[in-house]
Amino acid sequence: MSIKPNLRHFLVLALLALVVLPLAGPATPAPPEIEAKEAEARQVLAQIHELDSNLEHVIEAYNAAEVQLDKIIAAQELNEKRLEIARSNLGSAQNTLETRLVELYQNGSPDLVEILLGSSSLDEILDGIETASRVTEQDTQILAEVRKFQAEIKEREAELEAAREKQEQVVAERAAKREEIEDTLAQREQLLASIKDQIAELKEAERRRQARLEAAAEARLEAQQAAASSSSGGGGGGGGGGGGNPPASQYGGGVVGIAMQYLGTPYQWGGSSPSTGFDCSGFVYYVFSRVGVSLPRTVSAQYAVGAPVSRSALQPGDIVFFNGLGHDGIYIGGNQFIHSPHTGDVVKISSITGYYSSGFVGARRVL
Repeated sequence: MSIKPNLRHFLVLALLALVVLPLAGPATPAPPEIEAKEAEARQVLAQIHELDSNLEHVIEAYNAAEVQLDKIIAAQELNEKRLEIARSNLGSAQNTLETRLVELYQNGSPDLVEILLGSSSLDEILDGIETASRVTEQDTQILAEVRKFQAEIKEREAELEAAREKQEQVVAERAAKREEIEDTLAQREQLLASIKDQIAELKEAERRRQARLEAAAEARLEAQQAAASSSSGGGGGGGGGGGGNPPASQYGGGVVGIAMQYLGTPYQWGGSSPSTGFDCSGFVYYVFSRVGVSLPRTVSAQYAVGAPVSRSALQPGDIVFFNGLGHDGIYIGGNQFIHSPHTGDVVKISSITGYYSSGFVGARRVL
């Protein structure tokens, strides 16, 4: 027996409501010593959150240095190839010039002998030939080619030297950022160790919460897909961007479905693949690459992609940004987003309300 679309939507939404019901029973007062421990744990966690918030910006600066370094290396490789070509061209032009000088000498050009005997470098020979009375149009062309390739070689060598200096600077900056990251992570580990038991309890509670959120997100995604399927061909579709917001993205549902495949993948600063783990921008970068969209690697650069969208008009697949462009993730609907938060955590679902609400910067829609 088939279920009518409206009834099917109702059953899915009913399941969604059941999934997100709180599972906790009635609260009982905790003993004073437990309350004190919990207060201490909250204080330490607040310090860890502050470290994580600052660390996000340092990691993004490290990622930006990596991107810059890759560009410098690519430019160096291209310049080295062009320098090699310019040197080869100069060699050919010099061979042509030598052949022409021998020809002029054999024809008994007295001013050429004087030029050759009075010159101590190729540049002086070129200058002398240019002022000689027997210079032909062919000679002028040969000289111009030698001059051109000489100038190109000097330019390429200067560019390579500047690139090497810039590379050294970026490598030093990257090393300093790495050291700062590692020092902060060590400090973080010490803080975590001081409340190890409480952290274990919190992790277990978070694991149960994530299971409920994942089930709710899957039910919501199923409901959205069913609604889209039943309305396809009926003339209503994904719509315009009223109120100045952009139209719906063609990538929305696909991006969310892919992002959810990586729930539980460990956080790894500098990471941008499932095999190494993800940092926040690396996760967004990788998920969109799976639908054929090439995003920049850093949060700040990702914020320049697509079209801005207001918080009230968010749709699944929009990229949401937090913490002064230190963090981002992918909106999945229901005031929730999926992201790779920080060291020691995994790709997970979080709410835009609560902790992340005050740090919300904006959102972008990739069309």
